[in-house]
Amino acid sequence: MGHCLILLLYGLAQIWESSEGSPRNFPFRCLQISSFANTTWTRTDGLAWLWELQTHAWRNGSDSIHFLKPWSRGNFSPQQWEDLQHILGVYRSSFTRDIQEFAIMLSKVYPFELQLSAGCEAYPGNASESFLHVAFQGTHVVSFQGTYWEPAPDAPLWLNRAIEELNKDQGTREMVQSLLSDTCPQLASGLLEAGKSELEQQVKPKAWLSQGPSPGSDRLQLECHVSGFYPKPVWVMWMRGEQDQPETQRGDVLPNADDTWYLRVTLDVAAGEAAGLSCRVKHSSLGGQDIVLHWDGSRSSSTIWIVLGCLLIVVFIVGLIIWKKRHW
Repeated sequence: MGHCLILLLYGLAQIWESSEGSPRNFPFRCLQISSFANTTWTRTDGLAWLWELQTHAWRNGSDSIHFLKPWSRGNFSPQQWEDLQHILGVYRSSFTRDIQEFAIMLSKVYPFELQLSAGCEAYPGNASESFLHVAFQGTHVVSFQGTYWEPAPDAPLWLNRAIEELNKDQGTREMVQSLLSDTCPQLASGLLEAGKSELEQQVKPKAWLSQGPSPGSDRLQLECHVSGFYPKPVWVMWMRGEQDQPETQRGDVLPNADDTWYLRVTLDVAAGEAAGLSCRVKHSSLGGQDIVLHWDGSRSSSTIWIVLGCLLIVVFIVGLIIWKKRHW
């Protein structure tokens, strides 16, 4: 088990972090997801991010690290990456075997899933903060603190036996601490230097309004869409004049394929109260010039107008063709 953990941290502590962190420091983070369907079928995948940008992928069935950005190699040499890819391949089989042994020891029933997250964030003056967390079935159960494995506050009691086994190996614990505190910040700093221009870019959002499915009789669902913005933090609110509408419902901020973000914010109102409402968007790229879109009432039939416009274009084209045929 100790050998497995050394491989895990050497290969993955250099590419993981699980907190969102501050945009000034650009944390490096990664997630490994391992599924165990039974004693013979398993799957392990990994993804890595530098702040909000996905930089690496490690897919099941492949020992190769996929570099998702031109600068994803940072300042590591080709030989360092080759060595890391080899270690990850060995790690995958070791991790699978060791978890299956734990499953027998703890009498755990298949199927189950493990998530591992780790990483680091560099601060001015060569200071850094790093961590490693383990989740079982989506629930945080173990963390690495200092030089010891410790159970999470609400971890099940059956986990104590596994943690005791892990903490018996002092050499592995010291190696884990070194990899998290030294190796990870080194890689993170190299990536930050190589990708800083992309990380610090500012992309302005585009916003538009639409009407969603009716929430009930004589009621409207107003939708404010904001897309194409970077970085991720954004403030969007339905307003009446200068007053926030507390009933505003904010969806999840979702990624676009180009590393920008999308958000939908809705408001359910009585049909007679929609007039005078507006959607306000604040984002760092706007330089304090907020986007304000006013609901003018005509948007409730925007789809109909689009359809009618298309029909008019079709009628015009058909009429033009008929006219030309008659005059030739």
